Amino acid sequence: MFSFMDRIVMGIDPGLANTGWGVMRQRAGRLSCVAYGCVSTPAGHDIAARLMKIHDQVDAVIARFSPECLGIETIFFDRNVTAAFGTGQARGAALVACAKGGLKVGEFTPSQIKMAVVGEGNAEKRQVQYMVQQILGLKEAPHPDHAADALAAAICYVTHEGMVA
Repeated sequence: MFSFMDRIVMGIDPGLANTGWGVMRQRAGRLSCVAYGCVSTPAGHDIAARLMKIHDQVDAVIARFSPECLGIETIFFDRNVTAAFGTGQARGAALVACAKGGLKVGEFTPSQIKMAVVGEGNAEKRQVQYMVQQILGLKEAPHPDHAADALAAAICYVTHEGMVA
């Protein structure tokens, strides 16, 4: 359900190696992309320094664009538990920056995000990128895919707003 308001909505796709972020404007029921990018931290560097970089860069995005709300992907536990812990730490670093910025947060599973954007909970990354491009009226699909996933999380926030805790 799209509400008729003017606001900035942020999305985050957390990851220790790559944390995607996206910022969009919701105006009178229409969505448009403001900016997107990815915070990359190299493996082998100190974990605390990597988490601080994620926090500081997410904090800088919030300071620059002043979003009022955020859609963020929850942690997906598959076979790689070690990667899930790193993702959880990156997610925590990003959420601290969002709390500091006073953002209202909606948390969504990967399948909820894919369902909101593609209409299929098991959609492939290319499908998500394509639909984000279409929904936001972009000339090309957002790259890297982490940024596209972050914009998808922001779109999911808007479509699921009534269900945000």
